[in-house]
Amino acid sequence: MTVRRDFKEPARCRPDLVIGREELFADARERLASGGSVLLHGPAGIGKSTVLRALAEEYGATARTVLRCSATESESHLPFLALADLLGLVLDEVSPRLPAAQRTALESALTGRGESSLQRDGLALRLAVLSALRALAAHGPVLVVADDLQWLDPASAELLGFAARRLDGTPVQLLCAVRTEGRQSQEYDRHLRACPPGTLAVRLGPLSRTQVAELLDHRGHGCLSRSTVREIHRTSGGNPLFALELGRALADSPTPPRPGEPLPVPTSLRALVLSRLDMLSVEARRTLLVASAGARPTPALLHAAGRENAEAECAQAAELGLLATEPDAPAVRFAHPLISAALYAEAPAHERRAAHAALSTAASDPIERARHLALATTGTDPEVAARLAEAAALARDRGAPSVAAQLGLLAARHTPADGSPSPQERRLTAAEDAITAGEVDLARDIAREVLARATVPADRVRAWMIVIDTAGHTMAEVDAVFPQALADAGDDPRLLALVHYQLAWRALIVEGDFTEAREAAAHAAELAARGGDRRTELLSLAFQAQTETLMGHPEAPRTIKRALKEPQDPRVAWHHNGAGSARFRWLVMGDQLAEARAAVTGLLREVRRRGSVESEVHFLRALAETELRAGHCGRALELARDSLRLARDSGIGETASAMLTSLAEASGGDVDRALALALEAVHHAEEDGDQMYLSRALGALGYAQLVAGDPAGTVRSLRRVRTLELGLGITDPARGRWHGDLAEALVLTGEAAEAQDVIDVSREHALRLGRESVLAVLDRSEALVRAARGDREAALAQLTSAQDRLGKLGYGLEEARAAFALARLRGGPEAGPAAFEEATRLFRRCRALPWLRQVDESPATAGPEPAPAVPEALDALHALAAMERQVAALVMEGATNREIAARLFISVKTVEATLTRVYRKLGIRSRVDIVRLAAGHRAP
Repeated sequence: MTVRRDFKEPARCRPDLVIGREELFADARERLASGGSVLLHGPAGIGKSTVLRALAEEYGATARTVLRCSATESESHLPFLALADLLGLVLDEVSPRLPAAQRTALESALTGRGESSLQRDGLALRLAVLSALRALAAHGPVLVVADDLQWLDPASAELLGFAARRLDGTPVQLLCAVRTEGRQSQEYDRHLRACPPGTLAVRLGPLSRTQVAELLDHRGHGCLSRSTVREIHRTSGGNPLFALELGRALADSPTPPRPGEPLPVPTSLRALVLSRLDMLSVEARRTLLVASAGARPTPALLHAAGRENAEAECAQAAELGLLATEPDAPAVRFAHPLISAALYAEAPAHERRAAHAALSTAASDPIERARHLALATTGTDPEVAARLAEAAALARDRGAPSVAAQLGLLAARHTPADGSPSPQERRLTAAEDAITAGEVDLARDIAREVLARATVPADRVRAWMIVIDTAGHTMAEVDAVFPQALADAGDDPRLLALVHYQLAWRALIVEGDFTEAREAAAHAAELAARGGDRRTELLSLAFQAQTETLMGHPEAPRTIKRALKEPQDPRVAWHHNGAGSARFRWLVMGDQLAEARAAVTGLLREVRRRGSVESEVHFLRALAETELRAGHCGRALELARDSLRLARDSGIGETASAMLTSLAEASGGDVDRALALALEAVHHAEEDGDQMYLSRALGALGYAQLVAGDPAGTVRSLRRVRTLELGLGITDPARGRWHGDLAEALVLTGEAAEAQDVIDVSREHALRLGRESVLAVLDRSEALVRAARGDREAALAQLTSAQDRLGKLGYGLEEARAAFALARLRGGPEAGPAAFEEATRLFRRCRALPWLRQVDESPATAGPEPAPAVPEALDALHALAAMERQVAALVMEGATNREIAARLFISVKTVEATLTRVYRKLGIRSRVDIVRLAAGHRAP
């Protein structure tokens, strides 16, 4: 089929069409834009046609003629069909320009009149197709769009390939897609050889879990839980078509799959992946069913489960493409996860139970044996429930809390209503395991189910706590839970302690009241001690200690010691809200970077061993912060990005991880990404009503704006931080370390008096708390204030001292920033780039790429000098601020904006902004008017 395109504006590709393909799409777009051709390849359902359509929509608009064909398997035996699709509608246009023999051969092939064939009219047909494309290209670019090349009829494929290989220098481009299978498959080679020289081959691989979630959300399946999306990604193997079909089936299903069972596979996908199943023998099919029911099937396991001819039957399945052939691997692996799920879904329930019963005795691992026993058993059974609970405990000890949660739910299902522990207790334990595994949506669903059934106060309060825990930093959304939880707790101090511990978090996150949070935590610790709940007592003391640390409260060291006293609860010792975390915060704020690094590294190692996702996100972030303070920007960036990936995958701690990653990007990565992440963190904190992290997110935004050369933006952001922290009751400047950045930005915007005020107030608290690194940074900022006021020698001395102290304390990046400020202050035309060598060396050591770019862009000109006195006769200038008068005076001397920026130690943008204010105050319109004022003449 031929479509003539004559659009006035290029068609835009809808971004949703290429979810997860942005990089590949950009490569293909670049090749097409340069006049080249593109061949997309990959397995069925991977999205080739989607990307092909998007590219064709975008680049078809730039072509005069678009020729299209899309072959199907059922029509691949019909000769010249694809050729008819491509050239049928332009035959009348090109025929008059073809030699008679070529015209006759082409018309015969396309119309079916006569008996044209490649054997009889081979050369004439080949030349006719080439001549037709050249004739079309003579009037403007031609784009040939061909989908499913593997189904092209052989005659059309031969003719298209012949022409394509000879189109060099002709404005004809090919945009094609072909199905290939394995990752290392070279099946596309023969199609690539049939394309124009230099054609770009683009393989489309599976989508990541995050991309599958985005695709499902876009297609209206965003209501699916994260744990379900994870299972969809696993079962689909990242194939977008399979993922969408599974998502649709789950959204339409009234009952979700039970714990431990595969996802329901819709009929459409079963037919697609099991088309070869009927070719298997009955016994081979049973063997594959046992393999699909097992977690890690091997020939030995299949033998133990009673499948005597497992090797031969697996070989038969491998020949049919149902199993992957890996000679060196002992496991029996399906060619695609969906085959296993479809095979299991296709089997009758009694056959599934029989497969699980066989595996319950064959499996060597006690966890696997218990799981299979549960899936082979119907109804309640105390013995089965007990074995499942033991297996869950074993999985928990192995650091597999997700497995423990599944086993716990199975245990609850097989526990009699009057059992001990009760079904509700086992469900709640499973929910707590799910939280540890980062499956907060599953935990929330379990807790809601328990609340709908439970009457025992302890069960209800425990369920309420899970609901609050799963809200994370969106605690404002569960405000109605607290009165209900308090009512269920009654006067039981043990239960009340749980509620008041969460009320402490609410005071901090929702109300932004550190004083109230501290008091609530102290009360929770007292209640827990009275009720004999050491775990809640330790968590409350740790929370109290962290709050006091951030407040700069004198009781903080004593509370930390109380939280670290024996007896300890191992579940609290490594928890991200435990005493170990409180001690880390105290160390990092107290400039003990080496000790802080050792502490958080140990905590991170332990939480990874236990499989605690939320704690891992937290401690990755904490380690990244420590490395950033030490000036190891590259390492900090890697850790921060890991934290953000895990946070987004689990939906836990996204705001905090985006904030920290913004700081790391601004220091050692990409400044634009830093700004985007900081804005994202600010937006989420405001949306969630999270007062605690809003100030941190704004602090990250202010820093990114400073690095990006936007001091006015920094001032706006950090002034908000200052106001917020004053309201929160935070006095320790080591908490956010934004004070020096605000002071520096204020200097750059000509507001030295406010900068000095920020320094003075912050210094008072830093002196009280002994924050040496903060004091050194404040000295660096104060030196800039002095330089802007013309006290150059004092500024040099103060900067030199600050750099030396920061180096000794181990704050590599802050040391480098001090060296940079010194270089700018000392440098002059005679000094040249040599003045910046030390700053360059230190920034390189830190891998602080954005700061290195600032060094490269710095003019090797004089540092700030006192501006010449403004003639007293110019009364009109007296209304200006000090910085405005200095800028105006330098304009009168004829200095350019860049020269003014260098001399006053401010940015060019600040000079421009200052001049705008000068114009407004003086009622003038340009720098020329300032010169006229100096001469005593007002512009008309």
